[in-house]
Amino acid sequence: MNVKIIGRKVTLRDNFKTLVSKKLSRFERIFDEDADATVTVTLERNRQTVEVTIQQRGMIYRAEATDFEMNDALDQVMQALGRQIRKNKSRLDKQIHSAALDDYIAQESLAPEEDETFEVVRTKHFAVKPMSVEEAILQMNLLGHQFFMFRNTENEEINVVYRRKDGNYGLLEPDEA
Repeated sequence: MNVKIIGRKVTLRDNFKTLVSKKLSRFERIFDEDADATVTVTLERNRQTVEVTIQQRGMIYRAEATDFEMNDALDQVMQALGRQIRKNKSRLDKQIHSAALDDYIAQESLAPEEDETFEVVRTKHFAVKPMSVEEAILQMNLLGHQFFMFRNTENEEINVVYRRKDGNYGLLEPDEA
């Protein structure tokens, strides 16, 4: 697994980087060697935010935690990633090493959660109007939604704007896979 550690507004010590590598090594037997792990640590108002993103063959596994100590936030992120993997074990069997996944779950001595079925309870159809990103954000806010899909006038692609946890906005654009 290729590990990249980024510090934003904070200087990361070598012992933290070693700890990150040690904790991520728990997942190495599940993911391929070509998997990319990005760990981003951000300092905001005396609180440390640790975000871990693991990408492998088009699948993205991501967790984020904020705490006063970056080591505590790292522990929370690792637990969240473990929960994600256990929760979606049956769906992930085909995409990651299933034998290593079984070993990981057995070693962590945590039973996998019940298989959850995803049920679509409502399908909604609507016209996707061409508009700018700013217009889409305004429309989303007027509707009181957390996200809004639209056709971007700049590139004629279907895009999604969304409200982030920090109150800012994000834009999702399609990319060739």
